[in-house]
Amino acid sequence: MALSRIWTAFIIIALLAAAGKFAFEPGQQQIFSSLVTGKNSDTIAVRSLDSAAVPASVHSQLKDQKIAIWGKGKVYKTGDSNYRAFKLLPANGIFETTKDAVNLCIGLIGIMALFMGFMSIAERAGGIRFLSRIIGPFFSRIFPEVPKNHPSMGHMVMNFSANLMGLDNAATPFGIKAMESLQEINPDKTTASNSQLMFLCLHASGLTLIPTIIIADRVALKSQHPTDIFIPCMIATFAATIAALLIVAYRQRIRIFQSVILLWVLGISAVIVALILYIKTLDAKGVQLFSTSLSNGIILLIFLLIIAGAIYKKTPVFDAFVDGAKGGFETAIRIIPYLVGLLVAISLLRNSGAFEFVMDGIKSIFIFFGGDTRVVDALPTALLKPLSGSGARAMMIDTLNAHGVDSFAGNLASVFRGSSDTTFYIIAVYFGAVGIKNTRYAVATMLLADLAGIITAIAMAYLFFK
Repeated sequence: MALSRIWTAFIIIALLAAAGKFAFEPGQQQIFSSLVTGKNSDTIAVRSLDSAAVPASVHSQLKDQKIAIWGKGKVYKTGDSNYRAFKLLPANGIFETTKDAVNLCIGLIGIMALFMGFMSIAERAGGIRFLSRIIGPFFSRIFPEVPKNHPSMGHMVMNFSANLMGLDNAATPFGIKAMESLQEINPDKTTASNSQLMFLCLHASGLTLIPTIIIADRVALKSQHPTDIFIPCMIATFAATIAALLIVAYRQRIRIFQSVILLWVLGISAVIVALILYIKTLDAKGVQLFSTSLSNGIILLIFLLIIAGAIYKKTPVFDAFVDGAKGGFETAIRIIPYLVGLLVAISLLRNSGAFEFVMDGIKSIFIFFGGDTRVVDALPTALLKPLSGSGARAMMIDTLNAHGVDSFAGNLASVFRGSSDTTFYIIAVYFGAVGIKNTRYAVATMLLADLAGIITAIAMAYLFFK
């Protein structure tokens, strides 16, 4: 129900914002056509400028016309000495977005088939139940409705482990398999169960040990200190995960301060601290090599252990793989309608100018109260990440180019990108895979966890970057 209201609100807000641009801003006469076809309205990144920040060549253009071309963007005058700059960034209209959604699902078919095939082998060989017994003492406390040693516990362990290592391709099929296992014991097949809510909120908090992709982007943009964001990112995602755990535990009346839970949390914290200490000894290339080797090595190790266990248990390996792979194909096709609906709403919201209105309002509030506007310069990345991973990446890169790769705003935007996950994409894919329509408090909890990550990211930026 909540997701339905949010989807409707996205579309209404987007159309109202587009109408406002059409009526009151120069050069926006094609805004409605651009919402549908894209291409011409790719003006996501917006910055307010004063007269001194605008080059003389742009000033001369503005004497004769309302809009001037500045590099790969546009500028128009909003007051005696105030200007607004639009950065042209790739953003498709709704027609192209529907194609993107279908292509994304088609791209998932191979990955889903591969990992669900190996999951099927692991299940037949007893590997999933073995994992369930190991993690059982902890999971039985935070998933009290899941029967002891239920296969879903093993699936969730695989998902959390893949997410922790930044293995997005593996995390998705493992996570969907976990949702399907939990759906088997869900008494109401159209409403999210307590266990599904706990699992998905923890998954969406995006706890990742090494933000490899973000570091790679910073290296490509010639950052002098590309790995400086590593520790702040890890701390911010950890804070988001703890926030998600506490919120869901409160809603489900789970006693969180039990010795078993505390020991597991402290153990994970110790692993994170140890990894931080090791990573601190590496340079940028060392971090990338370590993270890539670790991630790929873990995937191959999982495959090897599954095959070895299946041989030991005399499981028909290839037959089990094919049976599981068929399920991966069916799941990837089943999520298409959910993904098309959400991505179209997000496309409308991104291209309509709604972010511009929000950012102008936030910046005005910061200025009124004497706040640090450098935070606002980085904030678009944080606001866009729950909606679109690619949009957040584009926004981060724009901030790094505009303010400097190693500037406060650039570093904060990088941490923002790593401090949360693509909440609405996760909701569409995971709930869509099992046919859940009533998501209960999932959206609110995920967004609150994102907020905890954002607040922590700001605190870490002042602590590490100043």
